[in-house]
Amino acid sequence: MNAYPGLPEFDYLKPDTYAEASEFLVAHAGEARPFIGGTDLFVQMRDRVLRPKYLVDVKGLEGMDEISFDNSQGLTIGAAVNMNRLIAAPEVIEHYQILAEAAQSVASYQLRTRATIVGNICNASPAGDTIGASLLLDGMLNIYGGQGMRQEPLSTFFLGPGETILQTGDIVASIQFPLPPDGLKGKYIKLGRNKLSDLSIVGVTAVGYPDADTKSGLHFKLALASVAPVPLVVEQVGEILGSTPVTEETLKGAAEAAMEACTPIDDVRGSARYRKLMVRNLSLNALRDVWHKLRK
Repeated sequence: MNAYPGLPEFDYLKPDTYAEASEFLVAHAGEARPFIGGTDLFVQMRDRVLRPKYLVDVKGLEGMDEISFDNSQGLTIGAAVNMNRLIAAPEVIEHYQILAEAAQSVASYQLRTRATIVGNICNASPAGDTIGASLLLDGMLNIYGGQGMRQEPLSTFFLGPGETILQTGDIVASIQFPLPPDGLKGKYIKLGRNKLSDLSIVGVTAVGYPDADTKSGLHFKLALASVAPVPLVVEQVGEILGSTPVTEETLKGAAEAAMEACTPIDDVRGSARYRKLMVRNLSLNALRDVWHKLRK
């Protein structure tokens, strides 16, 4: 990668309303980009991967900087809430600990003062650290577009690496999570090349909770990062661990199913074969950790 002297030239705009921001993005399609923290965007601009003519700062729009929680609506995190605020929020620590755990693994403390969970999601990297937890917690995105505000499930948001359902003029205002099931426990395991600020070679998020409707009395869910074109929820894990009493052997079977479900590629961070083996090992570790927590 060639070195460049700083960012390319751009015009900065800070609209007052969602409508104003959306209309500008539509009017300057292909030339304008919305941004909040800019931790990924500015790197892409520095490396000349992207050269937008206009940067539209949307972090000051209504509700962007707010975290709210109640016992009926659950948790809403504004798109401009940075990772460190998310990690420290009492309502997140009490009810959505797996989300805080995943956010804690993102880069360094300094970068987390700029990085946001919504930005992590909208970047649509298969390696996104907080996406697995957000999927397993049934996240819903509140998106402003040409027809006003709408909700979209995170489960249908990703189309491919760096690709989402967002259309020109769309602005993600917040992400919303329903109340988690009683007794929910979770574990996030990230395998990287180093302990600080590296993209994951493999990421595994596991959650589980008591469920009287399953034969095992427990419900497990598992999500994988960096091993498919989009973040992957392995449905077979819940089926295996819900249909029979949970034992070390059934946990191993669920981990094998996770390995079979993923479709990694070879890249500079690891081979496809290595990633598959690590999916099996880390899935077993994560599921076992959740199982032990549920038994206490």
